[in-house]
Amino acid sequence: MIERYTRPRMGDLFSLENKYRIWLEIEVLACEAQAELAATKAFAKSDASRITLDEARWIREHADFNARHIDELEATLNHDVIAFLTDVAEHIDATVPEGKPKPSRWVHFGMTSSDLGDTALCYQLTQALDLILEGVRTLGTTAQRRAFEFKDTLCVGRTHGIHAEPMTFGMKFGAWAWALKRNEERLIQARTLSAARGAISGAVGSYSSIDPYVEQYVCAALGLTADPLSTQVIARDNHAHIASALAMTAATLEHIAMEVRALQKSDTLEAEEPFAKGQKGSSAMPHKRNPITAERVCGMARVIKANAQVAFDNVALWHERDISHSSAERIALVDSFIALDYIITKMQWILDGLKVYPENCRANLERTRGLIYSSKVLLALVEAGLSREDAYEIVQTNAMEVWEDIQQARLGPGFKERIAGDKRAAILPASRLEDLFDPWSFLGNIEVLFKRLEDLSF
Repeated sequence: MIERYTRPRMGDLFSLENKYRIWLEIEVLACEAQAELAATKAFAKSDASRITLDEARWIREHADFNARHIDELEATLNHDVIAFLTDVAEHIDATVPEGKPKPSRWVHFGMTSSDLGDTALCYQLTQALDLILEGVRTLGTTAQRRAFEFKDTLCVGRTHGIHAEPMTFGMKFGAWAWALKRNEERLIQARTLSAARGAISGAVGSYSSIDPYVEQYVCAALGLTADPLSTQVIARDNHAHIASALAMTAATLEHIAMEVRALQKSDTLEAEEPFAKGQKGSSAMPHKRNPITAERVCGMARVIKANAQVAFDNVALWHERDISHSSAERIALVDSFIALDYIITKMQWILDGLKVYPENCRANLERTRGLIYSSKVLLALVEAGLSREDAYEIVQTNAMEVWEDIQQARLGPGFKERIAGDKRAAILPASRLEDLFDPWSFLGNIEVLFKRLEDLSF
């Protein structure tokens, strides 16, 4: 029977259980590397100063931990790594015959706490980034698919919030897809360049009590790259790089959510986030359908962006290391990953189920009574022989009269009628004027955009 794929929960990746499991694997791998190293150097069998292959196998078979006991030990020891090692040693040595050397003495041999903690954290970050990348790719594919769904749905483009020129709603989805692709590339770079690192190099990174082979062995087994020169800690510019990639992704989701919120306003209502059966919009006003999920995305994106500043502040440590970064990143990094994973899921729900209202899009397109065609009229007058200054004067004068009618909610001639009635614009024949006020006259080249989008892959 084929097992169903179960996506791990982001929070579980940063649980104590997962952290201790990774710690245990690193310590066991280091013991195995030390044993292989000793065997290849052909030390005398009686040399008790080196771990043997048999001892490494014993450690592999018997190493385990009890998270609750570790917490109890830490309450007294006030050192998480020592508490962990103490508990692990009890498991390893529990069944060692009396009078035999305790194999646990080789665990953490020549290592420092940061060798263990930083390497494990980086491994957790690769796990977490893999989940984020999975979500971003799914979301990007959804945006790409829906772009083609609304490729020919006319709507008005807005600059500064003001109606500008015609476009199609599919272009909005397409722009989101490309933004998500850029985020995918940033996240891949953050994973490869900054997250997938390991360091087992001793107290100040000089390999004073441990052979570099151990670092290479452990990192290779975990799919990490050995840091070329760690000073006990892996430099925190790596973590700042990761945090900035998370923040950029959150900013993109915020941008998309902000557009959904703007399009859902009662005055616009071109699109609307899903409204589930049985959902309530307001405790006081039963008619409300509020974009609460998009608002939630925007709010949580602020937290993720703010946490990136914590990561930047963590870059500067005293000399070879201090631990001022540790307490801060245990909150900021973990919270950012969990929050981003959550809002990616919510944005997937929004984009996959986003309701688009083409009739409202078309109504809004004509809401400014033809003003959105001003650029085409300007260029046509220039092509007909007028100077740009004279053409601009004709277009703007008539446009402002229409604008004032709209401001005062007055009925009056639309922009096309005013241009047709302006003798200065008589050089444009009526048939030409009709063509200029066709929204599709702006969109003759959008096939280029959608061909590019068709070639996009996640």
